[in-house]
Amino acid sequence: MAYDYDPELAPWAARLAPVDYTDPVAARAAVRVIAGRQAPYRPLGAVEVSEAAAPGPDGAPPVPLRVYRPAARGARPGPGLLYLHWGGFVCGDLDALHPTCLRLADHTGAVVVAPAYRLAPEHPFPAGPEDAYAALCWTAGNAARLGVDRDRLGIGGESAGGGLAAAVALLARDRGGPPLRMQCLMWPELDDRLDTVSARAFTDTPKWDRASAQASWGHYLGPRHRPGADGVPPYAAPARAADLSGLPPAYVCACEYDPGRDEALAYAHRLIQAGVRTEIGYWPGTFHASVSVAGAAVSRRMLADQTDALVRGLGGTARDTPHADTEGGKRT
Repeated sequence: MAYDYDPELAPWAARLAPVDYTDPVAARAAVRVIAGRQAPYRPLGAVEVSEAAAPGPDGAPPVPLRVYRPAARGARPGPGLLYLHWGGFVCGDLDALHPTCLRLADHTGAVVVAPAYRLAPEHPFPAGPEDAYAALCWTAGNAARLGVDRDRLGIGGESAGGGLAAAVALLARDRGGPPLRMQCLMWPELDDRLDTVSARAFTDTPKWDRASAQASWGHYLGPRHRPGADGVPPYAAPARAADLSGLPPAYVCACEYDPGRDEALAYAHRLIQAGVRTEIGYWPGTFHASVSVAGAAVSRRMLADQTDALVRGLGGTARDTPHADTEGGKRT
C-alpha cells in the first residue's frame, strides 16, 4: 500500500520494519536495538535522576522506578507526571524511556516518575496496569518528599504505555485513588478488537502494523482472554469502557499511518462526548512513534505540542522548544 509520508519521514519509513511481536525474545532484542539508536538528550537545566521502588500489588514484587527531578524546582512543590514506556506490553524498559523522561522533566518542570511495569507474556493483564497503579499511589504518597503538588499530578505514556495510562486513569476513578489533573496519551494502544479502518488497512506500516498489534494483544491478554472476544475488561482495553465520564482532562496524540490511529481518535471523541475536556493532536504524514526521527520538523512540532499540553494541563513552567543533542542528567 502506498503512503503519503511527510517528506522528512519518508526515507526512514522505507527502512523501519515493524517489530515482530510473535516471538517475545526476538522482539525484545529488536526493541533494544531501536532504543539504542535513539538520539540522546541534553537537558537545558540540571535534572536529578534517582532510583526508587514502589510496593507492588498484593503478592507481586516491588515496582522499580526512576525519578527525574528538575533541579531548578528547589523546594517548591510543583507538578508530577507518571510516565509509562512503550513496547507493545511485551518489550521496553526504563533505559528506553530515559531520553524522553529527561526531556519531559526539563521542558515541563514536572517531577517525572517512570515505572518498570511487568511485561507479558510472562506477566499478562492485569500485571501491567496494577504495577502502574501501584506506582501512581507511591508517587501520591511520597508527593511531599518528591516536591510534587498532589493536586497537579498527571499520567501519560506512549503506545502500550499510553494504553496503560488510560487504564490507570480508569482505575483511579473507579477505586477513588489519587486524583489526576490530566492524562497524556501518545499514539495509545487502547482496543484489542482491531476492527477500525486503520487497524484493518495498515498491514505494512513502519515500526507497528496490524500483525504487531495482534501479537501484542494476544500476549498481553494471556490465556484468560482472547483478543476481540466478549468479556475483555476495560482496564485491559480502555476503549471497551462503557462510561468515560469523570476522567481527567486529556491530550490524545494520533499519527496518520498508524493502525492505532482510529482507536485513539475514537477514544478522544468519546471523552469529549462524556464531558471530559480533551485536546487532540493529529499529525498527517506520520507513522507510529515517528518522533523517533528526531530531526524532522513534524517530530519537533509533535513534541512541542505535547510539552505545551502538559505545561498547561499540569500548571508547569515551559522551557524552549525540545531538542535532542547530547545526553545529560545527574544520576544519584
